[in-house]
Amino acid sequence: MCALARHLHIYVRMSDSVSKTRRLRSRARAGLWLASALWFGPAWASAPAIQALASISAAATNFVRAEMPSGDDDIVVTASRLDPRLRFVRCSGPLEAALLTGTRLQAQASIAVGCHQGANWTVYVPVTIASRIHVWALKSSGVQGARLRADDVVAETRLVSGLAEGYVTDPAQLSRSTLRHPLPAGAVLMAQDLLPDFMVRQGEQVTLVAAADGIHVRAAGVALQDGRYGALIRVQNVSSAKVVEGVVESDRVIDVTP
Repeated sequence: MCALARHLHIYVRMSDSVSKTRRLRSRARAGLWLASALWFGPAWASAPAIQALASISAAATNFVRAEMPSGDDDIVVTASRLDPRLRFVRCSGPLEAALLTGTRLQAQASIAVGCHQGANWTVYVPVTIASRIHVWALKSSGVQGARLRADDVVAETRLVSGLAEGYVTDPAQLSRSTLRHPLPAGAVLMAQDLLPDFMVRQGEQVTLVAAADGIHVRAAGVALQDGRYGALIRVQNVSSAKVVEGVVESDRVIDVTP
């Protein structure tokens, strides 16, 4: 009987201890919740306005478009999606955008967009540049040395990476060039695919042309080296014996405009 009483006494003491521990934990949690509310409440109420990420992307793409040639509406500029977790204090002035020092615009570029009014932050926005251009594609495969005709190619409109430099856009180039290497059917012609014809040979009589301020001058000359279409060659003015450089413009016609 005494043992049972002692056991009940111990159980009652343990129950009281557990209850007290639970009450203390409950009060501690309530205290922590209240402290959190007191600590974070004013911060939430006074949190600064956040800059919209879309405005940052727009600043980057607008900067790139402003750097493009005026009137060129076929350039497509796309900004990569920014991490939605990014948070920047709203700028009180216009956002500033610029290329990274020592870089130039290419098919892929990184644009620094920053705020220096009311806040001070900078984020780098990756952008891609593409061009929608008219190109000429081969209807069938072409062999090295082949001279293409107008009916050997088909006009297409394509979206190409970058600023569309180096593509053949004038079919007149076909008549004065040959294929530099074999090409498969469907290949888009690039300037590097065509080998311009020789338009002048060393020792031939040529016509030197120059234009400045609306004044056009022609003179007789002699080619001092062979020249393909578009090549820079040395020529000699027959009258003055002066040697100058000029660009082969057409058959035995050299543009020596300074």
